[in-house]
Amino acid sequence: MTPQPPPEKPDPQAQFHTLPEEELFSVLGSSPNGLTSDQAQAGLLRFGNNDISHIRKVPVILQYLGHFKNLLIIILLIAAGISLFVGELTDAVIIFIIVFASVTLDFFQEYKAGEAADLLRQKILTRATVLRDGKEQDLPITELVPGDLVRLTAGDIVPADARILTARTFYVNQSSLTGEPFPVEKQPGVAGAGTPVTTAENYIFLGTSVVSGTATALVTKTGVSTEFGKVAKTLVERPPETEFERGLRHFSYLMSKFVFFLVIFVFFINALLRHGILESLLFSIALAVGMTPELLPMILSLNLSKGSVAMSKKGAIVKHPESIQNFGSMDVLCTDKTGTLTQNEIALVRHLDTEGNDSENVLLYSFINSTYDTGLKSPLDDAILKFRHLDIDRFHKIDEIPFDFLRKRISVVVTDGDKRLIIAKGAPEEVFRICSQVDRNGVTGPLTEAVRAQVEGIYQAQSADGFRTLAVCYRVVPGDVTQFSVADEKEMTLAGFVTFIDPPKDTARESIRQLEHAGIELKILTGDNELVTRKICEEIGLEIKGVLSGEDVEHMDVQTLSRVVENVTVFSRMTPVQKNRVMMALKKNGHVVGFMGDGINDAPSIREADVGISVENAVDIAKESADIILLKNDLRILSDGVLEGRKTFGNTMKYILMGTSSNFGNMFSVAGASIFLKFLPMLPIQILLNNLLYDVSESTIPSDNVDESYIMAPKKWDMDFIKKFIVIFGPISSIFDFITFGILLFFFVADAAFFQTAWFVESICTQTLVIFVIRTRVVPFYNSRPNRLLTASTILIVAIACILPFTPIGSLFGFVPLPASFFAVLAGLVISYLIIVELVKRWFYKKYASITDRKTA
Repeated sequence: MTPQPPPEKPDPQAQFHTLPEEELFSVLGSSPNGLTSDQAQAGLLRFGNNDISHIRKVPVILQYLGHFKNLLIIILLIAAGISLFVGELTDAVIIFIIVFASVTLDFFQEYKAGEAADLLRQKILTRATVLRDGKEQDLPITELVPGDLVRLTAGDIVPADARILTARTFYVNQSSLTGEPFPVEKQPGVAGAGTPVTTAENYIFLGTSVVSGTATALVTKTGVSTEFGKVAKTLVERPPETEFERGLRHFSYLMSKFVFFLVIFVFFINALLRHGILESLLFSIALAVGMTPELLPMILSLNLSKGSVAMSKKGAIVKHPESIQNFGSMDVLCTDKTGTLTQNEIALVRHLDTEGNDSENVLLYSFINSTYDTGLKSPLDDAILKFRHLDIDRFHKIDEIPFDFLRKRISVVVTDGDKRLIIAKGAPEEVFRICSQVDRNGVTGPLTEAVRAQVEGIYQAQSADGFRTLAVCYRVVPGDVTQFSVADEKEMTLAGFVTFIDPPKDTARESIRQLEHAGIELKILTGDNELVTRKICEEIGLEIKGVLSGEDVEHMDVQTLSRVVENVTVFSRMTPVQKNRVMMALKKNGHVVGFMGDGINDAPSIREADVGISVENAVDIAKESADIILLKNDLRILSDGVLEGRKTFGNTMKYILMGTSSNFGNMFSVAGASIFLKFLPMLPIQILLNNLLYDVSESTIPSDNVDESYIMAPKKWDMDFIKKFIVIFGPISSIFDFITFGILLFFFVADAAFFQTAWFVESICTQTLVIFVIRTRVVPFYNSRPNRLLTASTILIVAIACILPFTPIGSLFGFVPLPASFFAVLAGLVISYLIIVELVKRWFYKKYASITDRKTA
């Protein structure tokens, strides 16, 4: 068949699943040897990259304009327009400059954070095995085009919409697209006309996952043309709203309401008492902007970007930067055992008969089963095949019954001369269920209760020694049987056991100690048995509070499980559904839950967790489901991630506490001043400049150091604590503002310009310098050293505020030079203010910190 060039564009409505194979190759310009590199390159130019994330890619100019959607920014622009309309050209220009400077700064920081996240995500691009130029190549899925031939095996993510050409026991989980709870079998063939593509047995979809078997498929649609692309989905989705994000949203609502009522209140006081409507409106709007923590998105972006980069340097890729915040809140980490706590370098140790002696027959049956298993290959299969090569040429495969996570076993059917055998291996509990006979020294007899107890004792002894154990069984089947299913796994003869060892990682013990020290409880959710898991826990130094089996979990209602999970450390023989139930019970109890795993069966749990963690050598579906991927075989990275999350949270809270308490105090100050002053306490343009300078000093908070004592416990959003902080520390600021007003009016007999200039300087000095007190719980505050950048930016802004009235630029804002005596008074006010805040801080944390710590611990 002569390859044809790819068509200009495949018909998006083309029914590829109903076309005969010859016609399918013709339509897609491909052949059984796949595409050439030249054809693929031409296809990329025509179809674009196979990346549906481009659906959400917004042009840079639109990203920039999106920052103007802020309600307060819109109001401010309207105010500038009004100023321009009434001839206040200077005010209008300065407002425009400040608005555009603020928006540009916010956009730049967010854009940088987005670019950093994109660069990190590129390191974990999913790859696919593709037939190009007649040979198999490992390529990023973004380079696939219609007409490519791809090879798929268990654990892969389907890289594009494709038609099945060949398949062996090929099962796909497409629940993310169709909602089907169980894997579906896919096989070659031609679907009948009118068959919906989502139900076609010969068609697979981008983003679904291969559960077992192997297949060759012809790519038919890529990128936005796929079924996932039509609904604008991506393989790497943003996680559901987290507790931190919910708290942030509630905080934003609270501040919006607060600012709205403030604007109305101040506007009517000024407009009704003595000032013009326009002047009062501009003043109220400017005050609202100054009181809103509008830098919060930028502070978060900077924090998350900084945390992502720090994590990448330590050997972890952060796919979703928001998950760093959740790391700081995580107080329970659930983890699979194999490959996460253990080295996943499994070696076969023993091959035992039903009396506990080494048996060549058991090894032979295991070797045959692992050799002919074309489905879900596990490290245990590799260990069997590596242990010793056996000659099995006389055995010929007929069929297999693939592994699944409910049966927990795999069966193959082979011929041995004129005899047919079905050979199964798997979890001993599941193999025992299908056995009615036992092989003892080559003699087959009934599996009586006494014999069962004896072989179970062998299994328990191996498990207690820390060995992973599989049971092996067989049955001779009639020669006329040609098709086999799970129903044929019955009346089997138990042959014996194969045992394996998977030692714990060298860093497991230390990492668990670090997690415990950080206030994080570790829970093991494993498909393995209790005894093996207990042995591993003993070796890594993990204290076991209780053990629960998957069967126990299955029979518990939600209320019972929620009560029991708190006192259980090891959950054994768990299915993915049961793991999810445990995590949902923990979250229902108020915990922030992380999950770490590396296998196909871990993927649902990784998604369900607040923080999903995987490792570099995990299967594709596990890595795609994760928020964080560890690139090093070192679990200590986990504790580093937790500390980064708490630092991020801590610096975010510094901005919130400092900004809101200061703004709350300013509200009282402005409201009081508006009542008794004959002029505005500060011009609108001065308020905006004050806000801009304050924001610049605050922008360095993400670089600040965080106290060691703060990051030693999980942190969660606590609105009650924030409200108490605002109500207590805000009025302190107002008291010193009123003292300043009194000194200006009665000591300096200040006119409007003098008063406005002096309060501007005092306001900048107090609200910026107080960061050194509020940023830490340590008393006295100077024992906690701030970052040099924060110190420099704070001092710089204070210097600018003090010098500005003496410059020509200052006159543009209505400032006048201040006498030296004022600065002497200012120094006394600032020092007194910081001392009072420090004393109140000591009292405040003694009274409220214990309550807050209990909530966040």
